[in-house]
Amino acid sequence: MSITNTYGTPHHVSETNPALVTSCDAYRLSLTGTVTPSTPGYEGMVEMLKGHGGDARPGYGLIFLESEEFSMTYVGSIEQIETFRRENTDGRATFDASKGVMYAQWPHGKGWDDYLPHTFWNAQSRGAIADGVGLVTAFAHPRTPGAEVIVYEFEGKWLPGSEPQQLVTYHCTACHLDTFHDSGHVRENTGPTSRRGAARRARQHLISAARYGVGDKNSACRPNNGEMLLAVNAVARDLRGTTGNALPDTDDGYCATKGPCSIIREMRAGVRPPVYRA
Repeated sequence: MSITNTYGTPHHVSETNPALVTSCDAYRLSLTGTVTPSTPGYEGMVEMLKGHGGDARPGYGLIFLESEEFSMTYVGSIEQIETFRRENTDGRATFDASKGVMYAQWPHGKGWDDYLPHTFWNAQSRGAIADGVGLVTAFAHPRTPGAEVIVYEFEGKWLPGSEPQQLVTYHCTACHLDTFHDSGHVRENTGPTSRRGAARRARQHLISAARYGVGDKNSACRPNNGEMLLAVNAVARDLRGTTGNALPDTDDGYCATKGPCSIIREMRAGVRPPVYRA
């Protein structure tokens, strides 16, 4: 089973695992950089680079590329990257990838985690609502017409009294499960690896829905049918002695006003949503 996103860049998946993206058709150039002996953590960083382009002391030139679900690192000479930076003032310069080595994903580990800044797919410099706030990609649901599984970056709180964080997750508009309560599917949003993970979990959700349907006990796509909302409303009516509901009594109704759908609606309208769970 191959899953195609409903908008964005075509991505290619593993033949044995359709949730695992292995490459894509186009990349965004997100960062450029150089690594020299004066770079903090240089000795640890070059251990990885030596395996991807040889020993190029006194340093390396780097270009970091990413798509919605994948990333690449180009390793070349410092001179090439400095020339590229001078020529790229209007954002239209190209570089000759044959002069260096391209390898999958951005490096991480000792030295690299301090060297690479947090990056977001949605950036104000590219016209986004805010850095790290907006849609990343979406997929058509295989069983429910008109439904989608949407990957998005947002600002939220792990706990009501905690500080807001840049987060990333996905949301299915067929089942409306809130991933804050679904096996840790909300992650800190630090770079391409975070977004790739969210998109992979979205693909896994779709694969499960395609295989088992919506609502099956074996499916990841299982609507709650408002069970918790009905229980909360019943308790509220009893305590208050009223006949009206304190909350919408359907999952889609609640989601549209207080849940992930409310965030996604604001994003699509170009409005910065309030911090989730604030």
